[in-house]
Amino acid sequence: MNKTELVAAIAKSAEITKADASRALQALLDSITTSLADGESIALTGFGTFSVTKRAARTGRNPRTGAELKIAAKTVAKFKPGKGLSEAVK
Repeated sequence: MNKTELVAAIAKSAEITKADASRALQALLDSITTSLADGESIALTGFGTFSVTKRAARTGRNPRTGAELKIAAKTVAKFKPGKGLSEAVK
């Protein structure tokens, strides 16, 4: 499912226009992005938790040449599914 199909599904389920569903979805994504950028986590009970974690610098290898290379430390977004989502997927 892509974003257009998701907007259509939201519009049908909530009985709203696709334009309203698109704005609602974009507002949700913007809020999640802003919170994660500020270092906050977002917990949606039954669905899951979005959080930010730091990855340490490490040494990797080029698979083609075998040469070592340094991989810089960075901050990444992480998602941990909740119990309700995990059970629905099973």
